[in-house]
Amino acid sequence: MRPVLQIMVGRLLVLLILLPMMAFAAPSSSNPDESIGEQSAVLKIANRPIFEFRTSLLGESPAVRAARASEVINDVLESSGSLTVRVESIQNRYMILIGERRAFIVAPQDVNPLHHERVEQAAKEAADNLRQVIAEDMELHDLRFMLKAGGYSLIATLLFYLFVRAINYLRSKSLKILPSLMHRHTKTLKVGDTQVLDVNQLYPLVTRLGATLRWALFLLLSYEWLSFVLSQFPYTRPWGESLNTYFLEVASYILLGIVSAVPGLGIAVAIYFMARWVSSFLQRLLRRMAASGKTENWLNTETLTTSQRLTSISIWLFALAMAYPYLPGAGTEAFKGLSVLLGLMVSLGASSVIGQAASGLILTYSRTLRPGEYVRIGDHEGTVTEMGMFTTRIRTGLGEVLSIPNAMITNTVTKNYSRTVHGDGYVVDTTVTIGYDTPWRQVEAMLLEAARRTEGILGTPVPQVFQTALTDFYPEYRLVAQAIPSQPRPRAALLSALHANIQDVFNENGVQIMSPHYVNDPLQAKLVANTDWNSSLAEKP
Repeated sequence: MRPVLQIMVGRLLVLLILLPMMAFAAPSSSNPDESIGEQSAVLKIANRPIFEFRTSLLGESPAVRAARASEVINDVLESSGSLTVRVESIQNRYMILIGERRAFIVAPQDVNPLHHERVEQAAKEAADNLRQVIAEDMELHDLRFMLKAGGYSLIATLLFYLFVRAINYLRSKSLKILPSLMHRHTKTLKVGDTQVLDVNQLYPLVTRLGATLRWALFLLLSYEWLSFVLSQFPYTRPWGESLNTYFLEVASYILLGIVSAVPGLGIAVAIYFMARWVSSFLQRLLRRMAASGKTENWLNTETLTTSQRLTSISIWLFALAMAYPYLPGAGTEAFKGLSVLLGLMVSLGASSVIGQAASGLILTYSRTLRPGEYVRIGDHEGTVTEMGMFTTRIRTGLGEVLSIPNAMITNTVTKNYSRTVHGDGYVVDTTVTIGYDTPWRQVEAMLLEAARRTEGILGTPVPQVFQTALTDFYPEYRLVAQAIPSQPRPRAALLSALHANIQDVFNENGVQIMSPHYVNDPLQAKLVANTDWNSSLAEKP
C-alpha cells in the first residue's frame, strides 16, 4: 500500500502545483495574439522526432518547452527509474509523464490541423514516439543487440559487394558476346535487300544503354544497402526509415500511376485490335471486289493498292482519335502543348501537301496515266516510270528523269500516246512541209515508204498521212504510225531513224524538203547529187 499511497500523493501535489499555474496562464493562452510571430520547435531525442511545439505555454516559448522536455527525458533515460510513459488529461490539455516526472504538455494550440483532429490523438502519438525512443535507448545499451545489428550490417555489405561484382561480371561477358549476337541477328532484319540496322551505329548505342542500366542498378543497390544498414542501429534508424519512406512514396506513386493507367490502356489496346481486325477485313474485301471485275470503275487491279492504303489510313486515324483520351497523360499540359504544336505544323505546312496528295488521288482513280505509257505533259514528253502520291516521274528519250508535281499534271493538258493505239504500243508522229509544186499523192507515198523502212514501226495498223494545214506557201503533212512497246531511249532512236528514212526517200525521188517563206521560186532545186556523197561519212542511198 505504501507505494500506491506515494504515487497518489505525488499526483495530488503535481495537480495542486499545476492548477494555479494553468489558471494564471489561461487568460494569456486564450489571447489569439499570443502566438503571433512565434516559431515552432521540434523535440528530438537520439535523432528521433517526438513532438512539435507550436505555441507558448505557461510563459515558455516553443523552443524553451522543447529544451525543457529534452532535459527531462535525457535525465530519466540516464537514471534507473521507471520508464513507463503515460498520458493524463488536465482540462483541455494532456500531460505526458515518464514514471512520475512530467515530460511535456500538449496544448490545443500545438495540434497540427493537417495531421491531427483532436488534442488527445496528438498526445497519444507523442507518447508512442517517446516509448519508441525509450526502447531504442535500451537497444543502444544492449551489447548483444548491437553485435547482432553489426552482424546484419556486415552480411548486407557482403551481399552488396557480391551483387556489384556480379553486375560487373555480367557486363564484361555481355560486351564480349554482344558483337557476334548483333551481327547474327541484324543480318536477318532486312527490308528487301537493305539492312535495317547498322551494327557500327547500333553497338555504341547498346553499350551506352547497358552502362546506364548498370549505374541505375548500382545506385538502387547502394540506396537499399544504406537504408538497411542505417535502420539496424537505434541512433541512425530514423535516417534509414526516412530513406525507406521516400522510396516507398516514389514506388507507390509510380505503382498507383500504372494501376490508374491500366483501364485506359486496356481500352486503347482493345481499340487497337479492333482497328487491326477491321483493316484486315476491309483489305480482303477490297481484294475480292477488285478480282471479281464486277465492281465500279474506281476499283480494279490498278487502284487496289491505293484504295487499300487509304482505307487503312482512315481506319487507323479514326482509331487514334478514339484511343487518344484513354492514353496515360492525355489530359496533362504536356499532351495539350504537343497537340497545339502538331496542329500548328499541319496548318502551316500541310496545305500544299494535301493539294498534291489530292491531285495524286485524282490521277490514280481517273487513270489518266499509267506506268509504262508514253505521254506528253506540257512541254515534257516521255515514258511514265512511277506514279506517287505527290509526284509522277517520267523518263525522256534522252534518258532524263523528270519529277512532275501531280498538281501540275491535273492543271495541264496531258497527251497520252499509248491510249490512241490498237493493242500494245504507242503512237509515233512527225510533221513535214512540202511546197505546192510537189503532188500530194507523191508526198504521201514517200512518207509511207519511209515508215515501212523504219524498224520498229508496225505494219498493222497501217501508217496514215494527214494534211493538217494548207498555208500560204506549202501544205503540212503529218505521218502517224504505231510502234511496238519499247523503252524511252529506243523510241527516240526510232524517231531519229524515221526522220533519216524520210530524207533518204525524198532525195531518191528528187523532192526537196523545203518550206521557205519566199517571194520567187529558186532557180535550181536544193538536192544533194549522188556524186556529192562522201562514202567515208555516210552510205550512199
